Formats: sequence, C-alpha cells, structure tokens
Amino acid sequence: MLHHHTPEIDHGTPPSRSLETVSLTIDGNRVDVPLGTSLMRAAVDAGIQVPKLCATDSLEPFGSCRLCLVEIDGRRGFPASCTTPAEAGMVVRTQTPKLQQLRKGVMELYISDHPLDCLTCAANGDCELQDMAGVTGLRNVRYGVAGEAVDGVCGAHHTKAKPDESNPYFTYDASKCIVCNRCVRACEETQGTFALTISGRGFESRVSPGQDQPFMDSDCVSCGACVQACPTATLQEKTVIELGQPEHSVITTCAYCGVGCGFKAEMKGNTVVRMVPWKDGKANEGHSCVKGRFAWGYATHKDRITKPMVREKITDAWREVSWDEAIGFAAERFKAIQAQHGKDSVGGITSSRCTNEEVYLVQKLIRAAFNTNNVDTCARVCHSPTGYGMGQTFGTSAGTQTFKSVEQADVIMVIGANPTDAHPVFGSRMKKRLREGAKLIVVDPRRIELVDSAHIRADHHLALRPGTNVAVITAMAHVVVTEGLVNEAYVAERCDTKSFQEWREFVARPENSPEAFEAVTGVPAADVRCAARLFASGPNSAIYYGLGVTEHAQGSTMVIGICNLAMACGMVGREGVGVNPLRGQNNVQGSCDMGSFPHELPGYRHISDTTVRSQFEAAWGVDISPEPGLRIPNMFEAALAGSFRGLYCVGEDIVQSDPNTQHVAAALSAMDCIVVQDIFLNETAKYAHVLLPGSSFLEKDGTFTNAERRISRVRQVMPPLSGVGDWEATMKLSNALGYPMHYAHPEEIMREIALLTPSFAGVSYEKIERLGSVQWPCNETTDEAGTAMMHIDRFVRGKGRFFNTQYVPSEEKVNGRYPLLLTTGRILSQYNVGAQTRRTPNNQWHDEDRLEIHAHDAEERGIAHGDWVGVTSRAGQTVLRAEVSDRMQPGVVYTTFHFPESGANVITTDSSDWATNCPEYKVTAVQVSKVIQPSEWQQRYADFNRQQLDLLAQGRGRKTEAVGP
Repeated sequence: MLHHHTPEIDHGTPPSRSLETVSLTIDGNRVDVPLGTSLMRAAVDAGIQVPKLCATDSLEPFGSCRLCLVEIDGRRGFPASCTTPAEAGMVVRTQTPKLQQLRKGVMELYISDHPLDCLTCAANGDCELQDMAGVTGLRNVRYGVAGEAVDGVCGAHHTKAKPDESNPYFTYDASKCIVCNRCVRACEETQGTFALTISGRGFESRVSPGQDQPFMDSDCVSCGACVQACPTATLQEKTVIELGQPEHSVITTCAYCGVGCGFKAEMKGNTVVRMVPWKDGKANEGHSCVKGRFAWGYATHKDRITKPMVREKITDAWREVSWDEAIGFAAERFKAIQAQHGKDSVGGITSSRCTNEEVYLVQKLIRAAFNTNNVDTCARVCHSPTGYGMGQTFGTSAGTQTFKSVEQADVIMVIGANPTDAHPVFGSRMKKRLREGAKLIVVDPRRIELVDSAHIRADHHLALRPGTNVAVITAMAHVVVTEGLVNEAYVAERCDTKSFQEWREFVARPENSPEAFEAVTGVPAADVRCAARLFASGPNSAIYYGLGVTEHAQGSTMVIGICNLAMACGMVGREGVGVNPLRGQNNVQGSCDMGSFPHELPGYRHISDTTVRSQFEAAWGVDISPEPGLRIPNMFEAALAGSFRGLYCVGEDIVQSDPNTQHVAAALSAMDCIVVQDIFLNETAKYAHVLLPGSSFLEKDGTFTNAERRISRVRQVMPPLSGVGDWEATMKLSNALGYPMHYAHPEEIMREIALLTPSFAGVSYEKIERLGSVQWPCNETTDEAGTAMMHIDRFVRGKGRFFNTQYVPSEEKVNGRYPLLLTTGRILSQYNVGAQTRRTPNNQWHDEDRLEIHAHDAEERGIAHGDWVGVTSRAGQTVLRAEVSDRMQPGVVYTTFHFPESGANVITTDSSDWATNCPEYKVTAVQVSKVIQPSEWQQRYADFNRQQLDLLAQGRGRKTEAVGP
C-alpha cells in the first residue's frame, strides 16, 4: 500500500551545519551525530524509529504529541525526542515498559477524541494515527469515544462537526482532527500564507481557516501543504475519497511553470488518484502549488482531441481520420506549397510545454525535412531578451543559481516578476528567507503581494511607470558608481576592463542620475538611491526577474542593465547572489536550449558557424542553410504578403498568446495549410486544416529543463489517449515528407542531443535516474550532476562584459486619446492561455480576466467595481469587468490573459524588443470607459467560436454543448 507520509525518514531536527560531533548511546548503540542534532534524528541514525505524530521531516520540531518521549539517564521526566538536542555522553532509551505505558495512554486519549470509523475512513491504510495505535499496542479505549460517555466521562465534542467541502480539491473533516498543528505549521513554515490557526480550547480545539471561515473564504491558496502534512483523514483529497488509496506511483515533473517541481503521480492502474510533491525533487523539496498539486484533471477532460482530423477549408466541418490519412494529407499539402512557392514558404513553431526531445525533433524536422530555418518558439515572445542580454554580458543565456541559493541571500531584488502568483513554490521559498530577515527590493508598477502582506514588507518598492525599467536600473548603477560602491576587486579580476571603464563613464553622467530620471520613472530619487545602496552592500544580493523585464521594447537592454549592476557589485558566482530569470512555462529554458530559434542550432550556436553546421549536417545527412529563418512576426508579415503559406504548430496557441490578435488571425487566414498538434481545439486550431492530437505531460516520456537549468525526467503514467505520442507524431510527419526518422524511444533522441550539444554531452537518462536530475552544462568539464552554479571563477565568455544602457522611451506613449498605460501578467490559479487550468475547478478562484484600475482613474470615468469597461488601444478594443484596486498606481491599468474571450491581446500592439522581437506586452497606451455591451471583436469572436465548435462537433458526431471549457 502506498503512503504519502514517510515514517521511515527522520522527522526530527535537520542535521546541524556544525562540524563538531557528539557521541551518545541510544538503546545500547553508540551514535556520532553533528552538534545540535535532535535525539529523534540521532535515533534514526542508529536505525531506531521513535513513535511520533506531530513531527515530520518537513517542519520544525514542535513537541506537542508526547508520543516521542524518551528516557535519559540522570534526568528526570520524559523529554520529547524531537525537541531535545543530543549531548555528548548521553545514554538514551527509547523502548522501556514505562515509555510503552505512557505512549499507550497518550494514544488512548487521542482515540477517545476520534470517530470510530477507521474501517470506512478514506485514509484507511494511509493514516499515521492508525499506525501509531498499532505501534503502541492500543487495543481498547477506556474513555468515551465519538461523543459517547463511559462512566460519566464524555471524550468528544468536535466529532459531530460537519465536513467543510468548500474547497474543490480537498475535504476538511474536523471530526477527525487530533490538533497536532502539523497543517498550521505547514501553512506557516512551508507555504508562508498563515491561513490556518487553532481555535477553541480543550475538546473544542480545532483547526480554523481564517476566522472560522470555510476554506474557500479564507486566505488559503490550496497549495496542498496542509493536506500533505495531515497525519489523519482530517484533510483529504477528494479524489482519494472517490477512488480509494493508490496502489503504485510514478515520479515525474510538473508541466506548469518554470520551477519544475518533482511529483509522484499516485495511480490506480492508468488512473491518477493524486499528485504528491516529491520530497527528493530538488526544485521544490516536497512543496507544491494549487496547479501542480491539484489542477491535473484537464488531462482526461472531455474536450481532449484524441483522433486526428482534417478539412479542406476552415469553414468546413472537421473529419476524423486515421493517423496515416492525417499525416499524408499534411505532408502532401506542405510538399505542394514548397513546390509552388519555394522551400522557405513553410515553417514551424515549437512549444515550451513539450519535452526537450519533442522540441528537438520539431526543429530538426523543419531544418531537415522542410529544409528551412523558419522555426521559432513561444519562448521568444517571453524570454528571448534573457538569451540576448545574458549571452552578451556573461556568455550564456540561463539563470546563474539554483532556487535553493536564495536561502543564502541577504538582499533580494525582484524586478518585473510576481513569484507568489506565477512561480508560487519558489515564491514560498523566497518568503521564508524574507521572514528570516533578508531585505527586499521590489521593482514593479503594481503592488504585488511581496510588497506588503501580513508577514512580509518590502524595504523598497520602486513603483516605476511601465516602460521605464532601463531608466531605473541605469539610475541605480549611477548611484553605485558615483558613491564608490563598486566592488573594484571583483571587477578587476572578473570583468573586461575596457568595457567597464566605458560603462562607468556612461552611468556617471548627470543625465543618468536618479534625480534626472525621477520625472520619467515616477520613482522618487531618494528611493532609488536607498535601494541601490542596499543592493550594493549585500553582502549577498540576488536578482530575480520575470516578463516585466523582458516583454518591453528595451527588454534586451534591461537584461544587460541587470547584468551590469550585478557584475559591478560583485554579485555573481557564489551562493546567495546571481541573476535569475524566472521562466514562465515548464520548458521555456529547454525549448531555447534545443535550437528553436531561426538563427541558432541546439546549444545556442549560430546557424552561420560553418563548423557547427557541418556537425549537424553530418549527423542528419542534409545540407543546412547558413541563413537565419523567419521569426514568428516575420512569418505573419510574409503570410500577409503571400510568400509564407504553411505552418506546423506544436503545442502553442499563437492566436491567444501573441500580440495584436486580429493581425495574427489575418495572417493565419492567408495560409494554405496549418497543422496544429495540441491536446485541445485551441484558438489557433480554429484556423487549422489538420489537427493532430497532442499528449499531456502525464502521457509523455522525456525531460523538461527548468529555470535553474535543471533537467528532470518526465515519465509516462498513462498511455497517450490518441495512441501516439507527440514525438511519434513528429516522426511520422517527417517520414511522410521524405526525411526518415526512426527512434524507438525518447531516450534515443536525448543521446543524439548529447552527441551534438556540448552543454548536454554528459546528460543521459541513466544519470538522471540515478541522481534525480542534472543541470547543464553537464559534460566532461563539470561535476557528474552538472553545474549547479554558473560563473564561479570566470564567466562563460571569459571576462564579463559591460554595455551602456541608454534609456529610449517606448513608442507606446500616452496622450489625450489614450491616457492610461496597460500592463499584463498572471494570476495564481490560472496558467498562461488557460487551456489547461480553465478545464479544472481552478475556475472557482478566477473565472474571467478583469481590468485592475486605481480608484482615482475609476472615479474620473464613473466606473464602479464590477462594471463592464471598454479598453481601447491603437490596435483594437475589448471589454472587461473592472476591478477597482489599490494595487495599481494612478495612470496604470492591469489585466491577465488567461481567457480567450477577454481579448487581452486584441489591444496589445506590434511594438517589440529591438534585439529579439519579443513583444512589448507590458506597455500599451489605452483609454478605459464604461460600456454596456461587448466589443465588436468580442461579438465576432463569439460567432466564429460557435461556428468552429459546431464544425468540430460535426466531425466528432457530437452535440456542440459537449465541447468547450
């Protein structure tokens, strides 16, 4: 029987960092342990398990259950082993008649206050209370149980409490609570939300969400830490109640954000019963968020596309066909297009939701079977400035640290990121470090949770105007240079002297001072100066940034500015420092690594490099063009011009996720053949001619690479619903196009990647199975597990290089017609374009995109909370519901983009980063006004959406209402 609790693992105090050890005797066994180790952990080291209920290896020792009592020679009483540190010369006994009597008595009191439904309890076989009753030998209870009196003694009052079913994913049954505090402590220590407390006294004691509220009305974020910590069925997954206890598990990797949490998929046959965070997952260490822990039901949603479909025109009904017919249809269309319009008339898009192996195959197909470099990826529309900026300054385009490194940071600067919503497991780790005393600088136009919450307050919030990132970072650099805060020794040893001197002279100019930029950024000069001083003083200062840095016209310039500042202050190359991009999707890093850009082969090597290109030509048996292909925006322009006619799009919804939706739709409408490979009929698939069923992460074998360059296994827990995996579908298409691919398993694809990509040379499935994960670069020059921290003694490029960061205002400017600036972002419960999370109960938290607007701007326009408002930009108009919020500053509005009908990207423009074409999602000039009906675009969208759902239903022989979220 599976247990998600792990009693065989020590649940005492973590090992002390002290090098000093002490020797003691436990049950006749000599044990040597680090000074500060708890007796419970010392006992485990001696192979002895001490009974316990309130202790768990993921929480600080508490000492409340009184089961882990021990005897110590020369001491009175029976101390708790979980809270008693080992001392030299101690003689400890864990198993004596007196201890057995005491433990049995304690357990009898617990059971007397517990319902007698053990045989029918959902946790039967997975309950620590049952386990400990057996360990202590308890067979009879002398006191009243389940509210019944024995000899006039009534032992239970809360046992008649009704379960709280408000949360869609788990039940809270107070009748089974033993008030061990584990859930409360997990919420505080692990998650950092402090949503739970203990209310009442004596027999009335119970866990209380908020002020005795239902879970859904409290501050609970449904991370699952409380459910995981609960030793009974008090907090229990509803899937376990419905399906029973799982019978086997498979370790895999979450397919949501770039944290890359390890999970155990606990199964009954091919049915997932629950997803449990894996304690040995180095990215998450046993923690999770609501998405990874609970929002996996989309994988078997009724909307899943499970059979290939084709149609001649997008106004035709779909036809379900065999795989062979669909592949043949697509291949013949592509061949005909290239014969008529040339080889560069087609291209493809890879996905950050697919595995490394799948992405590698798609870009290989495009280069070898299509014989063009017209390949791009959704990673370019979010983090391509990271690749350019970090590549120029440091020599490689990836985060410098592990997530765990934040535990050593003294100053944390978060720029354009909202970790508690978009990367919540890392956000919890960061919050823990902040509660321990680390200082915090937040650079964001919006007052995110980290700025001011119940237990965390930023030392400095630089609430800049959208589009002025470069001005702020350059002003901070000005302070560092002019106030003598440069780490001169570090720069002299590690950085290029010439570029540093030029940069130093540039940032020292008066026009780059905080005072000169104050009117531009809206940030008081004094705040910028204080933040710069704090960052430079460290001693360990780390930068974490997100799409609020990269999705700007000066995104690449800003990344360079961040790297400049980190180098100048000596904050790269050791624990607790570094420059760390927070990747938005699960495999953004991997999709970039695998050669998804039109100008780069796998490993970030330029397509024009003859030596590199010849290696791939020899391995693939084809000639590869030395000329970069088209980026996604260029594909759109070429399509509208008539020269780009066919697209193979895997796992990416460009209609919803790319800017200027109407422009994207027009470009797709102009193409002759669009092949979409995905798990649902997404917005892009509504313009497709061939729809190939995709696989969810639960159906995949392969690897993902997270934001810390950690390569982790994705293991198949159930067969693909369509019978064909994504890598197999790509292989079928390549073979039909005339370029043979014959792989038996994704492991063979990884061998080819390792053979052709120096930074992956030491990566293998065998090594990942043995070590759990590896981090690139991983080759003969690194440790076996790869490289946890980058740039320790030298930068990848040798000497770190500085670049001047001239502030250039965005072309998107406010004026009388468009007086507000719109910026966009994500929310905790939803993910990216929402295709997955919208098909789960996560909609109960967030069922529509809303426009956050400051009270002043709302009042000026006669807008009240909940009103429908029209949002108009130079690109288009949409209608959203208003949310009047003090999180916004006057003049700035904000929305998410998780729901297609909201049309968030109808109003974003084609403005993009100067170096990478990364769209400027974060700066759009808009006007907001109260309205009473949807926009014209939304009305057209509703009609088109209904038409496409009808055409899908016709092809499947189903009613329309059975389709759609």
